[in-house]
Amino acid sequence: MMRFWSTLFGLAAVAALAGTAFAQSPRGTAKLNLNGKVISVEYGRPSLRGRTMHQLLARLKPGDFWRLGADQSTTFSTATDLSSGDVHVPKGKYSIWARKEADEKWTLVFNKQAGVFGTDHDPAQDFASVPLAEAKSDDSAEQLTLLLEKQDDGGVFTIHWGDTKLSAAFKGK
Repeated sequence: MMRFWSTLFGLAAVAALAGTAFAQSPRGTAKLNLNGKVISVEYGRPSLRGRTMHQLLARLKPGDFWRLGADQSTTFSTATDLSSGDVHVPKGKYSIWARKEADEKWTLVFNKQAGVFGTDHDPAQDFASVPLAEAKSDDSAEQLTLLLEKQDDGGVFTIHWGDTKLSAAFKGK
């Protein structure tokens, strides 16, 4: 019986060490308080490791989706209804994805699913999309950084990786 327990504990130790060898990317969170309501985004933070965002995402063809991070899909939560142009996003919890439209053109896509792992994007669950403006940044972000920042009576959602920034403005309702 003692041999059984020592074998079991040994296997558990090996499994724990193997799990750390394949550790996921660190998680990040951005929050914004808009008129007393919290908007947040939770995401995996992959690193460039000497590459550029465009090199890493070059295999994506127009119409393909990027889960905006690593490991589990990026989760966007809002305690208030939002609008961006004529696009309406009701309060709730969603996964968000970036759809490649063409070279250096992206759209932010809201999906009714939250907590999806890997690249299991279900386009049938998409309900809103917003164009993302691309700009070059003066500083470089080694790790993917998602930001929610106050702007006028609304905010701006920004994706910053390397010297590239993709952004979309929104307002609370």
